Amino acid sequence: MASWHRFDLVESSYAMGLMAHTTPAWRERYLAILDQLIERHTGWWSASDWLTQFGHDPDQARYPDEYRLWIPRELWGHYDVPGWTANGTAPWGLQMDPIAADGMLFYKGFFLVLLGIRAMIGDERWNEPFEMIRDGEHTFTWSHAAIAALLNRQWKAAPIGCH
Repeated sequence: MASWHRFDLVESSYAMGLMAHTTPAWRERYLAILDQLIERHTGWWSASDWLTQFGHDPDQARYPDEYRLWIPRELWGHYDVPGWTANGTAPWGLQMDPIAADGMLFYKGFFLVLLGIRAMIGDERWNEPFEMIRDGEHTFTWSHAAIAALLNRQWKAAPIGCH
């Protein structure tokens, strides 16, 4: 569940904030590293599961027995394993922008952590519009503040929780 490409990016960023507070003379290097992590997170591979896992998992009935820990007994064989993003399922339909999507809370949440660490030790570079995914027709423009504002609106629209 946590083995997708984006997790390496986000989890590699945690130390940057701590190190920047401990060794501020190296902030430029930490910012350069964070900028590269963020740049990679804006590409297709960071959301490859959302961009390829359409509908319910066709392998539900063939999950290994180890998955029984995560799937309610009465739904075995008819339930997606945690981590299957299921883009396109009802009631939302297909949403190719992983940020704007009603789903993918974890994607935009972790990305906000990465952007927040960068903003904490640097400037407002990522508050300027930047492109996400960048695969032709599926290119979306966002900024750090715009992602945070969207997530805020999504939470307010669904008090029991978005996603």
